[in-house]
Amino acid sequence: MTRTATYQAGRAVAASIEAHFARHLAQAHARGENGLAPAPRADAIQAMIDATFWASLRPEEGRFPKISLAFLPPEQAGRALMFEQSMPLDPGVLTKLAPAVERPGIHLGIWYEGDAMQSSDSGACRLRVWGATRVVPSFGFVLEDVEPGLLVIKHRRVNGFGKYANVAVLMGEQVKVIDEQGTSLPDCPALLKALLAFNSAADPNDRRETVNVLVQLAASMRAHAHGGSLLVVPAGKESWHDSIIQPVLYSVAPAFSALAELVGRDETARSENAWESSVRKAVDTVAGLTAVDGATVINDRYEVLAFGVKIRRPTGSQPVEQMVLTEPVVGNQAVVVPPVQHGGTRHLSAAQFVHDQQDALALVASQDGRFTVFAWSPCENMVHAHRVDTLLM
Repeated sequence: MTRTATYQAGRAVAASIEAHFARHLAQAHARGENGLAPAPRADAIQAMIDATFWASLRPEEGRFPKISLAFLPPEQAGRALMFEQSMPLDPGVLTKLAPAVERPGIHLGIWYEGDAMQSSDSGACRLRVWGATRVVPSFGFVLEDVEPGLLVIKHRRVNGFGKYANVAVLMGEQVKVIDEQGTSLPDCPALLKALLAFNSAADPNDRRETVNVLVQLAASMRAHAHGGSLLVVPAGKESWHDSIIQPVLYSVAPAFSALAELVGRDETARSENAWESSVRKAVDTVAGLTAVDGATVINDRYEVLAFGVKIRRPTGSQPVEQMVLTEPVVGNQAVVVPPVQHGGTRHLSAAQFVHDQQDALALVASQDGRFTVFAWSPCENMVHAHRVDTLLM
Protein backbone atom coordinates (compact mmCIF):
# COMPACT_ATOMS: atom_id res chain seq x y z
CA MET A 1 0.00 0.00 0.00
CA THR A 2 1.32 3.45 -0.95
CA ARG A 3 0.90 6.36 1.46
CA THR A 4 -0.48 9.66 0.22
CA ALA A 5 1.83 12.56 1.09
CA THR A 6 0.08 15.19 3.21
CA TYR A 7 2.93 17.50 4.30
CA GLN A 8 2.49 20.43 1.94
CA ALA A 9 5.96 21.94 2.39
CA GLY A 10 7.44 18.74 0.98
CA ARG A 11 5.30 19.01 -2.11
CA ALA A 12 6.23 22.68 -2.55
CA VAL A 13 9.99 22.11 -2.47
CA ALA A 14 10.37 18.70 -4.17
CA ALA A 15 10.73 19.94 -7.76
CA SER A 16 13.41 22.52 -6.93
CA ILE A 17 15.36 19.94 -4.91
CA GLU A 18 15.16 17.49 -7.83
CA ALA A 19 16.58 20.22 -10.09
CA HIS A 20 19.39 20.95 -7.62
CA PHE A 21 20.60 17.36 -7.56
CA ALA A 22 20.16 16.91 -11.31
CA ARG A 23 22.28 20.01 -11.96
CA HIS A 24 25.10 19.07 -9.60
CA LEU A 25 25.22 15.48 -10.78
CA ALA A 26 25.30 16.55 -14.43
CA GLN A 27 28.20 18.88 -13.70
CA ALA A 28 30.04 16.15 -11.81
CA HIS A 29 29.54 13.67 -14.65
CA ALA A 30 30.86 16.28 -17.09
CA ARG A 31 34.00 16.62 -14.95
CA GLY A 32 34.50 12.86 -15.15
CA GLU A 33 33.69 12.17 -11.49
CA ASN A 34 33.12 8.53 -10.59
CA GLY A 35 31.05 6.82 -7.91
CA LEU A 36 28.27 9.40 -7.97
CA ALA A 37 24.94 8.99 -6.23
CA PRO A 38 21.67 8.45 -8.12
CA ALA A 39 19.56 11.51 -8.83
CA PRO A 40 16.39 11.54 -6.69
CA ARG A 41 13.08 12.18 -8.44
CA ALA A 42 10.66 14.74 -7.09
CA ASP A 43 8.14 12.08 -6.08
CA ALA A 44 10.79 10.20 -4.09
CA ILE A 45 11.91 13.43 -2.42
CA GLN A 46 8.34 14.28 -1.46
CA ALA A 47 7.68 10.80 -0.08
CA MET A 48 10.83 10.84 2.05
CA ILE A 49 10.11 14.33 3.39
CA ASP A 50 6.52 13.43 4.21
CA ALA A 51 7.32 10.24 6.12
CA THR A 52 10.20 11.85 8.01
CA PHE A 53 8.23 14.97 8.96
CA TRP A 54 5.38 13.00 10.52
CA ALA A 55 7.82 10.61 12.20
CA SER A 56 9.64 13.57 13.76
CA LEU A 57 6.44 14.51 15.63
CA ARG A 58 5.85 11.03 17.10
CA PRO A 59 7.63 10.43 20.43
CA GLU A 60 8.67 6.89 21.25
CA GLU A 61 9.04 6.09 24.97
CA GLY A 62 9.04 9.80 25.75
CA ARG A 63 11.73 10.75 23.22
CA PHE A 64 11.30 12.35 19.82
CA PRO A 65 13.18 10.50 17.07
CA LYS A 66 16.29 11.78 15.33
CA ILE A 67 16.59 10.13 11.95
CA SER A 68 18.82 10.46 8.90
CA LEU A 69 17.74 8.94 5.58
CA ALA A 70 20.01 8.39 2.57
CA PHE A 71 18.59 7.78 -0.90
CA LEU A 72 20.70 5.05 -2.56
CA PRO A 73 20.51 1.42 -3.64
CA PRO A 74 22.19 -1.18 -1.37
CA GLU A 75 24.93 -1.87 -3.91
CA GLN A 76 26.25 1.70 -3.48
CA ALA A 77 26.30 1.51 0.32
CA GLY A 78 29.52 -0.42 0.88
CA ARG A 79 29.45 -2.84 3.80
CA ALA A 80 25.96 -1.97 4.99
CA LEU A 81 23.55 -3.54 7.45
CA MET A 82 20.76 -5.00 5.35
CA PHE A 83 17.37 -6.24 6.50
CA GLU A 84 16.31 -9.67 5.30
CA GLN A 85 12.97 -8.10 4.40
CA SER A 86 12.86 -4.41 3.52
CA MET A 87 10.27 -2.27 5.27
CA PRO A 88 7.84 0.34 3.98
CA LEU A 89 8.81 4.00 4.19
CA ASP A 90 6.29 4.86 6.87
CA PRO A 91 6.37 7.23 9.89
CA GLY A 92 5.69 4.35 12.25
CA VAL A 93 8.58 2.30 10.86
CA LEU A 94 10.95 5.27 11.04
CA THR A 95 9.96 6.01 14.64
CA LYS A 96 10.65 2.43 15.70
CA LEU A 97 14.04 2.32 13.93
CA ALA A 98 15.20 5.77 15.07
CA PRO A 99 17.00 4.71 18.30
CA ALA A 100 19.28 2.40 16.32
CA VAL A 101 20.46 5.11 13.91
CA GLU A 102 20.38 8.35 15.91
CA ARG A 103 24.14 8.67 16.24
CA PRO A 104 25.91 10.94 13.70
CA GLY A 105 26.97 9.36 10.43
CA ILE A 106 24.43 6.52 10.36
CA HIS A 107 21.66 6.66 7.76
CA LEU A 108 18.66 4.50 6.97
CA GLY A 109 19.00 3.38 3.35
CA ILE A 110 16.01 4.21 1.13
CA TRP A 111 15.42 2.87 -2.38
CA TYR A 112 12.63 2.06 -4.79
CA GLU A 113 10.45 -1.00 -4.42
CA GLY A 114 10.49 -3.39 -7.35
CA ASP A 115 10.14 -1.62 -10.69
CA ALA A 116 8.85 1.64 -9.18
CA MET A 117 12.09 3.31 -10.32
CA GLN A 118 10.97 2.97 -13.90
CA SER A 119 7.80 5.03 -13.71
CA SER A 120 6.13 7.72 -11.65
CA ASP A 121 2.98 7.92 -13.77
CA SER A 122 0.82 6.94 -10.81
CA GLY A 123 1.84 10.10 -8.98
CA ALA A 124 2.85 8.01 -5.96
CA CYS A 125 6.30 6.66 -5.25
CA ARG A 126 6.90 3.24 -3.65
CA LEU A 127 9.99 3.40 -1.47
CA ARG A 128 11.41 0.90 1.03
CA VAL A 129 13.80 1.04 3.97
CA TRP A 130 16.39 -1.62 3.10
CA GLY A 131 18.86 -1.23 6.00
CA ALA A 132 21.44 1.16 7.45
CA THR A 133 24.75 2.53 6.17
CA ARG A 134 27.58 4.91 6.91
CA VAL A 135 28.55 5.13 3.24
CA VAL A 136 26.95 7.75 1.00
CA PRO A 137 28.19 8.41 -2.57
CA SER A 138 29.21 11.87 -3.74
CA PHE A 139 26.18 14.18 -4.04
CA GLY A 140 24.05 11.60 -2.27
CA PHE A 141 20.65 12.88 -1.13
CA VAL A 142 20.38 12.87 2.67
CA LEU A 143 17.37 13.96 4.73
CA GLU A 144 17.90 14.58 8.43
CA ASP A 145 15.31 15.05 11.16
CA VAL A 146 17.01 17.57 13.47
CA GLU A 147 14.15 18.08 15.90
CA PRO A 148 10.35 17.81 15.82
CA GLY A 149 9.11 19.51 12.66
CA LEU A 150 12.61 20.60 11.53
CA LEU A 151 14.14 18.77 8.55
CA VAL A 152 17.36 19.45 6.64
CA ILE A 153 18.05 18.28 3.09
CA LYS A 154 21.75 17.94 2.31
CA HIS A 155 24.22 16.18 0.07
CA ARG A 156 27.61 14.60 0.57
CA ARG A 157 30.43 16.76 -0.76
CA VAL A 158 32.22 15.45 -3.81
CA ASN A 159 35.36 14.39 -1.92
CA GLY A 160 33.45 13.21 1.13
CA PHE A 161 35.31 15.33 3.65
CA GLY A 162 33.72 17.42 6.34
CA LYS A 163 30.18 18.54 6.91
CA TYR A 164 27.59 17.71 4.26
CA ALA A 165 26.39 20.66 2.18
CA ASN A 166 22.90 21.83 3.13
CA VAL A 167 20.40 22.29 0.32
CA ALA A 168 17.18 23.29 2.11
CA VAL A 169 15.70 23.58 5.58
CA LEU A 170 12.03 22.85 6.31
CA MET A 171 10.54 24.19 9.55
CA GLY A 172 6.87 23.36 9.75
CA GLU A 173 5.33 25.15 6.77
CA GLN A 174 8.39 27.36 6.26
CA VAL A 175 10.87 26.36 3.56
CA LYS A 176 14.35 27.88 3.20
CA VAL A 177 16.28 26.91 0.06
CA ILE A 178 19.99 27.64 0.35
CA ASP A 179 21.25 30.38 -1.96
CA GLU A 180 24.25 28.76 -3.67
CA GLN A 181 25.00 31.64 -5.99
CA GLY A 182 25.20 34.39 -3.39
CA THR A 183 22.26 36.32 -4.82
CA SER A 184 21.18 37.16 -1.26
CA LEU A 185 24.41 39.11 -0.76
CA PRO A 186 25.17 42.66 -1.90
CA ASP A 187 27.38 42.87 -4.99
CA CYS A 188 30.70 43.17 -3.20
CA PRO A 189 33.42 40.75 -4.39
CA ALA A 190 35.68 40.74 -1.30
CA LEU A 191 32.71 40.16 0.96
CA LEU A 192 31.37 37.41 -1.29
CA LYS A 193 34.70 35.61 -1.17
CA ALA A 194 34.72 35.68 2.63
CA LEU A 195 31.11 34.69 3.23
CA LEU A 196 30.68 32.20 0.39
CA ALA A 197 33.39 30.10 2.03
CA PHE A 198 30.43 28.71 3.95
CA ASN A 199 29.00 27.16 0.78
CA SER A 200 30.43 24.35 -1.36
CA ALA A 201 33.94 24.91 -2.64
CA ALA A 202 34.14 26.42 -6.11
CA ASP A 203 36.69 23.83 -7.29
CA PRO A 204 35.83 20.36 -5.96
CA ASN A 205 39.18 19.03 -7.23
CA ASP A 206 41.12 21.37 -4.94
CA ARG A 207 41.30 19.56 -1.59
CA ARG A 208 42.62 22.66 0.22
CA GLU A 209 39.54 24.62 -0.83
CA THR A 210 37.17 21.71 -0.24
CA VAL A 211 38.34 21.37 3.37
CA ASN A 212 36.44 24.63 3.98
CA VAL A 213 38.02 25.20 7.36
CA LEU A 214 35.65 28.01 8.33
CA VAL A 215 32.67 25.72 7.76
CA GLN A 216 34.18 22.96 9.87
CA LEU A 217 35.08 25.41 12.66
CA ALA A 218 31.61 26.93 12.59
CA ALA A 219 29.89 23.53 12.70
CA SER A 220 32.08 22.45 15.62
CA MET A 221 31.44 25.72 17.48
CA ARG A 222 27.71 25.29 17.02
CA ALA A 223 27.88 21.66 18.12
CA HIS A 224 29.41 22.35 21.52
CA ALA A 225 26.33 24.49 22.32
CA HIS A 226 28.10 26.80 24.78
CA GLY A 227 28.02 29.77 22.44
CA GLY A 228 31.24 31.50 21.47
CA SER A 229 33.09 33.95 19.25
CA LEU A 230 35.95 33.33 16.81
CA LEU A 231 37.87 36.31 15.44
CA VAL A 232 39.86 35.75 12.21
CA VAL A 233 42.58 38.37 11.70
CA PRO A 234 45.22 38.81 8.97
CA ALA A 235 48.46 36.96 9.62
CA GLY A 236 51.38 39.24 10.46
CA LYS A 237 49.24 42.22 11.50
CA GLU A 238 49.00 43.36 15.13
CA SER A 239 46.31 46.06 14.86
CA TRP A 240 43.69 43.69 16.30
CA HIS A 241 45.32 44.21 19.71
CA ASP A 242 43.83 47.72 19.70
CA SER A 243 40.36 46.16 19.99
CA ILE A 244 41.23 43.82 22.86
CA ILE A 245 41.34 44.58 26.59
CA GLN A 246 44.88 44.15 27.88
CA PRO A 247 46.44 42.10 29.29
CA VAL A 248 45.24 39.03 27.42
CA LEU A 249 44.85 36.28 30.00
CA TYR A 250 45.09 33.34 27.58
CA SER A 251 47.62 34.51 25.01
CA VAL A 252 49.16 31.64 23.02
CA ALA A 253 52.91 31.75 22.33
CA PRO A 254 54.10 30.42 20.04
CA ALA A 255 50.91 30.39 17.99
CA PHE A 256 49.16 27.00 18.03
CA SER A 257 49.63 25.81 14.46
CA ALA A 258 48.37 22.20 14.39
CA LEU A 259 45.37 23.04 12.16
CA ALA A 260 47.42 25.36 9.94
CA GLU A 261 50.03 22.65 9.36
CA LEU A 262 47.40 20.07 8.44
CA VAL A 263 45.58 22.35 6.00
CA GLY A 264 48.84 23.39 4.39
CA ARG A 265 50.18 19.85 4.05
CA ASP A 266 51.10 18.80 0.53
CA GLU A 267 48.66 16.36 -1.07
CA THR A 268 51.37 13.72 -1.48
CA ALA A 269 52.14 13.83 2.26
CA ARG A 270 48.58 12.95 3.27
CA SER A 271 47.17 9.58 4.16
CA GLU A 272 43.50 10.34 3.48
CA ASN A 273 41.83 8.68 6.47
CA ALA A 274 44.54 9.63 8.96
CA TRP A 275 44.72 13.20 7.62
CA GLU A 276 40.96 13.74 7.74
CA SER A 277 40.80 12.38 11.29
CA SER A 278 43.63 14.70 12.33
CA VAL A 279 41.91 17.72 10.75
CA ARG A 280 38.67 16.94 12.60
CA LYS A 281 40.52 16.67 15.91
CA ALA A 282 42.39 19.94 15.29
CA VAL A 283 39.16 21.71 14.31
CA ASP A 284 37.44 20.48 17.47
CA THR A 285 40.39 21.62 19.56
CA VAL A 286 40.25 25.15 18.18
CA ALA A 287 36.45 25.31 18.30
CA GLY A 288 36.52 24.05 21.88
CA LEU A 289 38.49 27.14 22.91
CA THR A 290 35.53 29.32 21.89
CA ALA A 291 33.48 27.79 24.73
CA VAL A 292 35.68 29.73 27.19
CA ASP A 293 34.22 33.10 28.17
CA GLY A 294 35.52 35.72 25.74
CA ALA A 295 36.59 35.40 22.09
CA THR A 296 39.18 33.15 20.44
CA VAL A 297 41.57 34.80 17.97
CA ILE A 298 43.11 32.97 15.00
CA ASN A 299 44.83 34.34 11.92
CA ASP A 300 43.86 33.60 8.34
CA ARG A 301 46.40 30.77 8.29
CA TYR A 302 44.34 29.11 11.07
CA GLU A 303 46.98 29.59 13.77
CA VAL A 304 45.57 30.20 17.27
CA LEU A 305 46.84 33.47 18.80
CA ALA A 306 44.71 33.83 21.94
CA PHE A 307 41.43 32.84 23.56
CA GLY A 308 39.20 34.18 26.30
CA VAL A 309 39.86 37.73 25.06
CA LYS A 310 37.56 40.65 25.82
CA ILE A 311 36.67 42.99 22.97
CA ARG A 312 36.73 46.75 23.49
CA ARG A 313 36.16 49.85 21.39
CA PRO A 314 39.48 51.60 20.65
CA THR A 315 39.94 55.17 21.79
CA GLY A 316 38.40 57.56 19.29
CA SER A 317 36.34 54.86 17.54
CA GLN A 318 32.63 55.40 17.06
CA PRO A 319 30.16 52.80 18.34
CA VAL A 320 28.63 50.66 15.61
CA GLU A 321 25.01 51.73 15.16
CA GLN A 322 23.83 49.92 12.02
CA MET A 323 24.70 46.84 10.02
CA VAL A 324 23.47 44.96 6.96
CA LEU A 325 21.76 41.68 7.83
CA THR A 326 21.30 38.80 5.34
CA GLU A 327 20.67 35.07 5.30
CA PRO A 328 21.89 32.69 2.55
CA VAL A 329 18.38 31.79 1.49
CA VAL A 330 16.81 32.19 -1.95
CA GLY A 331 14.60 35.29 -1.93
CA ASN A 332 16.23 36.86 1.12
CA GLN A 333 16.53 40.64 1.04
CA ALA A 334 19.28 42.52 2.84
CA VAL A 335 18.02 44.81 5.62
CA VAL A 336 19.77 47.44 7.71
CA VAL A 337 19.29 47.00 11.45
CA PRO A 338 20.92 48.12 14.71
CA PRO A 339 23.22 45.33 16.03
CA VAL A 340 21.25 45.21 19.30
CA GLN A 341 18.25 43.89 17.36
CA HIS A 342 20.14 40.81 16.17
CA GLY A 343 21.60 39.46 19.39
CA GLY A 344 23.13 40.14 22.78
CA THR A 345 26.50 41.32 24.02
CA ARG A 346 28.46 38.71 22.05
CA HIS A 347 26.96 39.85 18.74
CA LEU A 348 27.34 43.54 19.53
CA SER A 349 31.01 43.15 20.48
CA ALA A 350 31.70 41.14 17.31
CA ALA A 351 30.06 43.82 15.17
CA GLN A 352 32.16 46.46 16.93
CA PHE A 353 35.36 44.45 16.39
CA VAL A 354 34.72 44.17 12.63
CA HIS A 355 33.72 47.84 12.49
CA ASP A 356 37.14 48.74 13.91
CA GLN A 357 39.18 45.93 12.30
CA GLN A 358 37.81 45.98 8.78
CA ASP A 359 40.14 43.30 7.43
CA ALA A 360 38.91 40.77 10.02
CA LEU A 361 36.00 38.32 10.26
CA ALA A 362 34.02 37.43 13.38
CA LEU A 363 32.10 34.15 13.74
CA VAL A 364 29.52 34.08 16.54
CA ALA A 365 27.58 31.08 17.82
CA SER A 366 24.60 31.46 20.14
CA GLN A 367 23.61 28.80 22.65
CA ASP A 368 20.28 28.46 20.85
CA GLY A 369 22.00 27.40 17.60
CA ARG A 370 22.00 30.70 15.72
CA PHE A 371 25.26 31.39 13.91
CA THR A 372 26.36 34.69 12.38
CA VAL A 373 29.40 35.72 10.34
CA PHE A 374 30.38 39.40 10.59
CA ALA A 375 32.48 41.04 7.86
CA TRP A 376 33.12 44.60 6.73
CA SER A 377 31.33 45.57 3.52
CA PRO A 378 33.04 48.42 1.65
CA CYS A 379 30.08 48.56 -0.73
CA GLU A 380 27.70 49.52 2.08
CA ASN A 381 30.47 51.07 4.21
CA MET A 382 29.21 49.19 7.24
CA VAL A 383 29.36 45.85 9.00
CA HIS A 384 27.62 42.98 7.24
CA ALA A 385 26.08 40.24 9.40
CA HIS A 386 25.34 37.02 7.49
CA ARG A 387 23.25 34.56 9.49
CA VAL A 388 24.37 31.08 8.39
CA ASP A 389 22.77 28.58 10.78
CA THR A 390 20.78 27.19 7.83
CA LEU A 391 24.15 26.00 6.43
CA LEU A 392 25.29 24.34 9.64
CA MET A 393 22.36 22.20 10.80
